[in-house]
Order: sequence, then structure tokens, then C-alpha cells
Amino acid sequence: TCFFGLQYFLKKYLVGPVVTPRKIDLAEQYLRIHFLDSQQMFESLFNRQGWEYIVNQKGGCLPIIIKAVPEGTVLKTRNVLFTMENTDPECFWLTNYLESLLVQVWYPMTVCTISRAQKRLIMQYLGETGCLEKEAMESGTHLFKLHDFG
Repeated sequence: TCFFGLQYFLKKYLVGPVVTPRKIDLAEQYLRIHFLDSQQMFESLFNRQGWEYIVNQKGGCLPIIIKAVPEGTVLKTRNVLFTMENTDPECFWLTNYLESLLVQVWYPMTVCTISRAQKRLIMQYLGETGCLEKEAMESGTHLFKLHDFG
């Protein structure tokens, strides 16, 4: 597994004051439309009080710590790539919510892992068919053998 994609996601969605009263209102409107037929379902899914706590007590910053291996690290399967820890007991619900969002890191990591494996095969067969690895790297020949657009 080639670990890739977490930094972008963290910087785009989770760093700084990301929870605002306006975003809470928009989320409530959105969920009310989706769960129009079930007030009970809406109330069980939308924790307005919890989000307002984050705005009022944390300045809109999420009370979490994420630890991860460095981007680009290659690991064998069945290793922990990153962990997330809640730093405020009042927000016990937040880690499960964010875990659902962080699943999005799976896709770029999968593309990166597969592309790396394919590049290694390309380099192997370039070498077996007479192209020296140094020549391939310097000329960029290897870059035109794999067209991977994710």
C-alpha cells in the first residue's frame, strides 16, 4: 500500500475553524429535505447541539488529533496508516462522523498503489527488453508507458 491523499483532505476540510453557524444551518436544511418524512430520523442523525458546541467552545475547530505515516510511504497490507483521536469527551460522536468522511482517502491511495506497481512492472520489462533503467529515467521513456488517469 502506498499511503497518499490524506494531506489534501485534511487541509481542505478539517484544518482550522471549519464549523460555522452558517454551515450548521445549511446542513440542517439539507437533512430536513432528505428526511422530510421522518422527524425522528432527522433528529437522530443531525446533532445540532453538538455542532453548536464546537462553534461556541472550540471556535469552529474540530477537537481531534490525526496521526499518520508520511505521505508516499509504502507499507505492507494490514498496517495502520492513520489514527484519529477525539480530544473532547463532549464530542464523543465526532470521530464516527469523520471516519465516514475519511473513507474518501481510499480512492487516491488505491490509484497511487496500483500506479506504483504498474510503473515497477514497466521498468522491469524495459530492462528485460534492452532499455537501461538509468536511460529510461533520464529520457522519461517510462513516463509514456502508463496512462493512468485514476
